[in-house]
Formats: sequence, structure tokens, C-alpha cells
Amino acid sequence: MPQHHWIDQNPFPLEQGGVLDHLEITYHTYGKWRPGVRVVWVCHALTANSDCADWWSGLVGDGQYFDPLRDFIVCANIIGSCYGSSGPLTEHPQVGKPYFSNFPKVTIRDMVRAHDLLREHLGITRIDVALGGSMGGYQVMEWAVMYPERIKRMVLLVTGASESAWGQAIHATQRMAIENDPTWCDPAPEAGRAGLMTARALGMLTYRNYETFVATQSNPEPVLEGHRAESYVAYQGQKLADRFHAYSYWILSLAMDGHHVGRERGTVKQVLSQVQVPALVIGISSDILCPPPEQRALAFMLPQGQFIKIDSPYGHDGFLLEYAQISKEIDRFLKG
Repeated sequence: MPQHHWIDQNPFPLEQGGVLDHLEITYHTYGKWRPGVRVVWVCHALTANSDCADWWSGLVGDGQYFDPLRDFIVCANIIGSCYGSSGPLTEHPQVGKPYFSNFPKVTIRDMVRAHDLLREHLGITRIDVALGGSMGGYQVMEWAVMYPERIKRMVLLVTGASESAWGQAIHATQRMAIENDPTWCDPAPEAGRAGLMTARALGMLTYRNYETFVATQSNPEPVLEGHRAESYVAYQGQKLADRFHAYSYWILSLAMDGHHVGRERGTVKQVLSQVQVPALVIGISSDILCPPPEQRALAFMLPQGQFIKIDSPYGHDGFLLEYAQISKEIDRFLKG
């Protein structure tokens, strides 16, 4: 599927006071845009890239619910990430070297403003379906608050109107792991790698749950060392460190912690009461990171929100795995 890279040469001011000399966005498109075609915009989560047909293959792609043969699908890499959009590994124009630790802090609202500029560049006047899970849901929600006329319908999966204290504590602990890596802040792409591995291992405990770990990672026979669960989280940490970077993880986790639709606007309830975009809010029964009551409350505060709970043993990661159930509920919502 086509990958594109767009550069806006205008300065891009950031919410916390920083300014990017210019804006770079790497994005994927699937299908062909033409008048009358359904436009679907996918917002990705923390460590994903813009190739949503790869990491959401059961939902996006040939023969899937969102099919390039009938839809025009866009997914853009968020700023602060390391998959081509402006981030710590992109070149600082005044220095001629990557930003690394000097990349300015970004917010979810900055990400949305950047992607709305891309939308304008692509000539898209309205998005028929905007959807995202976890941090991707944060972006969709902010988009609906900031530019309500842009989105016709939205699908929010395992997400919330603000980052919870539980989530903030988890992310702070992960950043502590990165910051305590002796290589952290070195001017090199591999800086903080060991800390990133630990941060990801910690994250896996919240992406799944007690039942899933016991069912899949218990030792076949009693041992004193070399436990299966230990090797699993170590493997997951190394797997992420092989494709992601600590600078981006640190920046993006901080952006998640600042997510709050009511910040400088009023209460969450007041802000969401003004959002008239029809919304499907999907929770996963075994999710301990963003538990179903959080999604139920979110749907209740949206004037045209509806909540669905999907039964799955996979916890928070269920939004990436339960394709059949998710497709069924989205279809019911869009046809309703």
C-alpha cells in the first residue's frame, strides 16, 4: 500500500511553547479518493506506524470491513513518533543533526492539528468515519472537539476522555525506567534502549491481564529460574526496542498523560456535551488499562454516544485482535 511523505514548510507552533521549523508527516493511503467514496481515517496508538493494514489487518485491507476497493483509508504517523513524521530522530534544521533529547514536547492536540493540516492538503473536506484505539482514540476524540464539522461518525476503542491516574502512574514508571538507563540522553538513536525494553515489559502487564498470563505463560513444570513469563516479557521488550526508540516513547507517553478534553475548556462533561458527532465506544471485558466502566462513562457523556462491551480474554490488546466482533459492532453502528 502507498506510503507518502508530506512536508509543510511553514513553522508549526506547539501547544507547550515549542515551534517546529517545518512539519513532516509520513502517512499511508489505501484505495483511491474520489467524490462520493467513504473516507476512513485511522488514528494509531503509542508505538504503531501508519501502515494500519499491517497492524490492523483483520479490519483494514482487501476483503476486510474497511476495504480499499470501496473506501479511501488514511492513517498518518503522529508527530513525536519515529516512523517518519517530525520527531526526535528527524533532523534539526539549525543543527543538521537529529533532535534526539532536544525535540520539543508535544500534545494530543498538536497531533490532531498536524493531521488536520494533512487532511486539508489531501483535499478531504469531511471524514466519514474516524476511528482509533487507546491513544488513537484520544486523537479522534480531540479531533471531534477541535473540529466537529470534520467528522461524520467516530469509533472509539478502549480509550477515555482523559488519561486516568492509573495510566499516568504506569507511564511515569516506564519513563523512570528509561531515564535510569545510563545511555539516556546520549545523542544517538539507540539511547535509552535498555530502559525502553524495561518500559515495554512493564507495559505488557497492563496490555494483557492476570488470566491471560496464567493461561499462556505458566511454566509447564516447576523450575527455580528461567520462567516462561520472564522470557516472554524480556522478548517483548527486545522486540519493541528493535523497531522503536526511547526518545519517542518518552515524548509520546508524556503526551498521553496530558490528555484531557476539558483542559482549559471546562469539565469533561461540559466539553463532551457539545460534541454532536455520533460515536460508538467499544470496551473490552478484560481490559485493566482502560476498564469498561471508563468507556461506558464516556459514551454516556456524548450526546450521540453508544457503548458496547466485547468479551475477550486479551485485555487492552483485544482491540487489535478481536476483528470479527469489532467489525460486527462497527457495521451495526454505521448502518444504524
